[in-house]
Amino acid sequence: MTERIIGFNNVHICTESFGDINNPTILLIMGATASMIWWGEEFCKKLSNQGFHVIRYDNRDVGKSITYKYGHPEYTFEDLADDAMQVLDAYEVDKAHIVGMSMGGIITQIVALKHANRVLSISLIMTSNFDSSLPKKDSKVAEVLAELKIKNWQNKDEVVECFLKKSRVLIGSKYIFDEEKARRLNEQEFDRASNLQSRENHGFIRDEGIYLSRTSEINVPTLVIHGTEDPIIPYEHGVYLSKIIPDAVLVTLEGTGHELHHDDWDEIINNISKHAASL
Repeated sequence: MTERIIGFNNVHICTESFGDINNPTILLIMGATASMIWWGEEFCKKLSNQGFHVIRYDNRDVGKSITYKYGHPEYTFEDLADDAMQVLDAYEVDKAHIVGMSMGGIITQIVALKHANRVLSISLIMTSNFDSSLPKKDSKVAEVLAELKIKNWQNKDEVVECFLKKSRVLIGSKYIFDEEKARRLNEQEFDRASNLQSRENHGFIRDEGIYLSRTSEINVPTLVIHGTEDPIIPYEHGVYLSKIIPDAVLVTLEGTGHELHHDDWDEIINNISKHAASL
């Protein structure tokens, strides 16, 4: 496991790798406002132990990667997809299996369309192409999230408590909320961020529709993983992706919300590994 900063075109991205670089590579792309640590270190090690070289990284505006003024992200979703290719270039990886969670799944779809020659397979976790026919996020959850505002981003206690409240409303009924683990991760998120408020810039990015209207054109082996109680991106979104992407396989996590819950790790890892190893 080694962390490194890569630089290109006045951009710097923080990355971390696990396992033997000579093994097939799995690139993990996390969702909005979350740094790479939400791909847990143990998760990455378990995945690499399946015979893979695993890379996780901070998207722009989170963690130790480049940040921008609040409300003014100087990049598009297409830029974020290109960043993923820059990460592969830095590790001298020609082709990889791409795994995206939530917003990371949007980026992964764009990668599969724009950089198909670099993609061995994709896995889309709790994500969507946001077709207008699909149900919206749970209205009660949306109201709770809208009310959670941080007044002082330098106050660790306030920030962590707010993040914990957000995490609580994302879980499904299958598991009890692990407050201790969530607190630990959110404290780590606070400590390692170069500019924590900039994470909110992910909500200002536009232009994904240019590519997401073409999801049915994705022509790489695709795995879709989705929880039945996801309040942010309802389960129907995952079902829809599995139907419109040719030959996609759907894995359903009963009772799981918008989360990578520790107790789902083995099922997620086994399915990603099986999907990647079959190629």
